[in-house]
Amino acid sequence: MSLREQLCEYGRRAVELGLVIGTSGNLSVRQGDLVAVTPSGVALDRLTPELCPIVDVSGHLVEGDTQPSSETPMHLAVYETTDALAVVHTHSVFGTVVATTMTELPPVHYNALALGGVVKVAEYATYGTPELAANVRAALEGKQAALMANHGGVTIGPTLEQAFEATRLLEWLCEVYVRGLGVGKPAILTDDQLAAVVERAQNPPAFPRRP
Repeated sequence: MSLREQLCEYGRRAVELGLVIGTSGNLSVRQGDLVAVTPSGVALDRLTPELCPIVDVSGHLVEGDTQPSSETPMHLAVYETTDALAVVHTHSVFGTVVATTMTELPPVHYNALALGGVVKVAEYATYGTPELAANVRAALEGKQAALMANHGGVTIGPTLEQAFEATRLLEWLCEVYVRGLGVGKPAILTDDQLAAVVERAQNPPAFPRRP
């Protein structure tokens, strides 16, 4: 599947799962020095491969007749400072709720470790600006996900599939936290508890075969 076809597939999935609305949200995937990115002003469930422009890592348009997403500077900033080969940015409901009320998403479930633990909320800046790109880059340091104050969320990964699954996990964690607040005060896992999870994952129980 081509890079552009991947954008179309996961763009449709983002809409189907309610992670974006209207023309919000954007995705990109990198191969070498080229980045395929979703276009500006096109709903993600209406993408076709020819609508998805390709830029180089310096931000120059290489192929395509449509303008890249306005958030392309943020995507390129992430590629500049991480090993990511895919970036997903959404305006999911629970992620945005947390991003408008918190400075970080605490680890309410051990699956937060898959995103790097505590998810930081990048300071607010106008979309598409170098300031926002810098804020997101800082919040992502050592992480697979970040939230963007009063905006949404962003996840990264070695493939678009893995970056998208990180987005789904981020939204699930945000929903658990928000719904938990409606019942009481969510318990936060300690560093020792999270370390024990890492230890268990590295040393899973063995089940001997029955004689």
